[in-house]
Amino acid sequence: MADGARSLRGGGGGGSPASSPVLGGRSRAAAGGSSPPGHAFRRVTLTKPTFCHYCTDFIWGLAGYQCEVCNFMSHEKCLKNVKIPCSCIAPSLVRVPVAHCFGPPGHYKRKFCTVCRKSLESLAFRCEVCELHVHTDCILFACSDCRQCHQDGHLDHDTYHHHWREGNLSSSARCEFCKKTCGSSEVLSGMRCEWCGILAHAACYVIVTPECTFGRLRNMILPPNCVQLFSRNFSKLHCFRISENLQTETDEDDDIDGSTQGSAKDIQISTDSSKQTLKIFDGNDAVKRNQFRLISVPRIAKNEEVVEAALRAYYINDDQQEYELQTFTQQVLLSDDVINRNDAAEDSNLGSVFRESVPEAWIIRAKPKDEEVIRIYPAWLKVGMAYVSLRVNKDSTVQTVMKEVLPLLGRQMECLQNFKLVEVLMGSKQVQRMVLDNQELILNRLKDIRKTSIRQMNQTRFYIVENSKSIVQVNLFVGGLPPQLSPEEYTNILKEELAIKTNVVSVSHVYQAQGAVVLQISCFSEAERIYMLVKDTVVNDKPLYAVVIPTVMASKIPQNSCPLLVFVNPKSGGLKGRDLLYSFRKLLNPHQVFELTNGGPLPGFHTFSKVPSFRVLVCGGDGTVGWVLGALEEIRHKLVCSEPSVAILPLGTGNDLGRVLRWGAGYSGEDPYSILVSVDEADDVLMDRWTILLDAEEPAEGAENGIVEPEPPKIVQMNNYCGLGIDAELSLDFHHAREEEPGKFNSRFHNKGVYVKVGLQKISHTRNLHKDIKLQVDQHEVELPSIEGLIFINIPSWGSGADLWGSESDNRFEKPRIDDGLLEVVGVTGVVHMGQVQGGFRSGIRIAQGSYFRVTLLKPIPVQVDGEPWIQAPGQIIISAAGPKVHMLKKSKQKQKKTGSLKEVKVDKTNCHIFEEMSATLE
Repeated sequence: MADGARSLRGGGGGGSPASSPVLGGRSRAAAGGSSPPGHAFRRVTLTKPTFCHYCTDFIWGLAGYQCEVCNFMSHEKCLKNVKIPCSCIAPSLVRVPVAHCFGPPGHYKRKFCTVCRKSLESLAFRCEVCELHVHTDCILFACSDCRQCHQDGHLDHDTYHHHWREGNLSSSARCEFCKKTCGSSEVLSGMRCEWCGILAHAACYVIVTPECTFGRLRNMILPPNCVQLFSRNFSKLHCFRISENLQTETDEDDDIDGSTQGSAKDIQISTDSSKQTLKIFDGNDAVKRNQFRLISVPRIAKNEEVVEAALRAYYINDDQQEYELQTFTQQVLLSDDVINRNDAAEDSNLGSVFRESVPEAWIIRAKPKDEEVIRIYPAWLKVGMAYVSLRVNKDSTVQTVMKEVLPLLGRQMECLQNFKLVEVLMGSKQVQRMVLDNQELILNRLKDIRKTSIRQMNQTRFYIVENSKSIVQVNLFVGGLPPQLSPEEYTNILKEELAIKTNVVSVSHVYQAQGAVVLQISCFSEAERIYMLVKDTVVNDKPLYAVVIPTVMASKIPQNSCPLLVFVNPKSGGLKGRDLLYSFRKLLNPHQVFELTNGGPLPGFHTFSKVPSFRVLVCGGDGTVGWVLGALEEIRHKLVCSEPSVAILPLGTGNDLGRVLRWGAGYSGEDPYSILVSVDEADDVLMDRWTILLDAEEPAEGAENGIVEPEPPKIVQMNNYCGLGIDAELSLDFHHAREEEPGKFNSRFHNKGVYVKVGLQKISHTRNLHKDIKLQVDQHEVELPSIEGLIFINIPSWGSGADLWGSESDNRFEKPRIDDGLLEVVGVTGVVHMGQVQGGFRSGIRIAQGSYFRVTLLKPIPVQVDGEPWIQAPGQIIISAAGPKVHMLKKSKQKQKKTGSLKEVKVDKTNCHIFEEMSATLE
């Protein structure tokens, strides 16, 4: 018989006490009132300073109330107000099961574990997509409650609710509703929506309207319902294109995720003769993996008390009378056939827990039941917390369960064959789905799950799902192929190198100039095989690479939305790029954040190729910006939005383009949220780009026997400046020093110090550059003065912010602009002159201004374009405009609002223009 249907509502953060399961056999502290959701509070004596997890205030006196399961601490007066659910019932409150994306373990200061609520003093995991932090031995107990960032064919919907995550907020965080402080550096407290960023107290967030509008950044976020990704066989790191070696801080064993570390963090081997420490396994799987928890109990404890302590160690809130402990001897644990031996002895009679010879390990077993109540979740409602409770017995099969459930859901007129029952294991790292056979006995299935793992039973759900023809489409971006081939030739290479099956694999897009293709695969196993094989494949001495990319459904993007495509170079800016990758994935949809060391800019542009309007943010140095702009120029004709505006977050050493566009001299830890707001408010400006044709007339130096043809003409793109002579020579020396010891070049300060050092070494050097080159500007010969360096500048910033052209008016030339279609030509007389320009004491020697330049090199000369140096053989260099101007984003001059200020600041308006001029000069 069915007990009836009920629906739990909320944002996935908390249930009411009435809907929470009862903790059998556990002490209760809330006298005369209902118990907080799932907690088992007991009065404890405090031996060190302790703070309340509800109000964050200090608990005065020697007594407080602590949950025996999740360690939630509370004042007695706060007990009746606690709304945060216990970790033991967290799986029952998940709306849509989504696995977390954990990278390698690391050290995270001033953070708290979401499961046990204790500080992360040792190695811990963090999710790369949401704000979840867990100890290595708590990760097994974290449920799959990550953000849903894309549709994958399971519980897809277009309306999104707030995705609440508790704690790890700044101590200055303020509640959106009562305006009081809701963050704490002492305990896990406060709530934050991981989509819109709204902050609230635990008492305030329950009154928030469930629907989330994505907050201030709504126009920049790629809505999850617009992204489709079928990823059954791929890890979350692969789905979000996250390099697994980016944040590795230690070489730990594969079993670091909760094996014998068990509870060494919580319980030390007891030296108290009145207590005893026991190993507890929760099922056959734990025995096989040797993953146990340690509990410390009094030697005089009763069987029921030990069972209760064992259940608490595994965050189980069931009645302890439904479970029992079975013994394991050391010999059994060392046996190769642990599970079989255990099964054979499973029905043996159990004696007292404590005998003269106490076993080293115990295993929790569920007592057999003749009937029980299970929950069936209807998948088509797309609300994970709505379920039907159904009583099943030993004769109940999957088919009979579905037959009883459908009428309760108003589907009694439909054919039973149109539905299936799916078992879903909501693990922290992976959500596993298995379709149950119609004739399988439900109670037997439950028994098997509990025998495998009591913990897994707590994380398992049963969904009734409509049968539908599933469409599998995995998109793999494969790069590193030879350029300029036909689709048929690329297909033949893939057949030969990867043995692709053409009946399930097709080439959907070809990027001939870049040597890349996009494969559309209709089989999960084939997609996984190709992905893994590509990593070890080399074609023409060049390794291939593969990137899993999602499909963006442009028709679903809101009309006024302009999603932001983010490119980050994690090697730039003293490795600050790694932190920015993490922050931007949290603030935006991680599918719109691309790591440039993992395939370059092309996978990102391909993903956004159908988006009608989008902007680009490039986080890196000037070289990185040039890389992205060059890729944009090559692929522009394949984009629906052919002219996206580009913003810069400067991470390099010089960052001259970032300075000109007001993004600053370099990133120094500013709030990533504020940066995104500034990008949203930035002004659209145009900028010239230039093409440089390098045509060497003689073989390059180092040719063997001199029998080598001259280098073929080469074309490079220029955004900032091009230097010949001493300027390029210093860049080349710096480049060589960085190649020799790349590990030392991880800070902007050190990099500039090396520039100074190589400059001092050249201070007595003389190079009569004017005798080694000839210059022609707009078809007119230009006589060069006595100089050591010749520089073509497109922007009014050179060498980390110096004004090489100068601000003096000159009737011979127009005032330079970045969109005037002209380049300025400036000369420097040597290192001393360059130093004076850097210090602002002098400017360069103005030589010419024009739109077409021809430079004749009479001997090999150092050349650098946007910081990339090399030795150029004698020949011709031709500089001309490169097609259409590029759209850039210039940081708005509007005065930023000080949201954190509590005082009103008065400003003398007569001095405002002076302040603005000074700010512009400094930037």
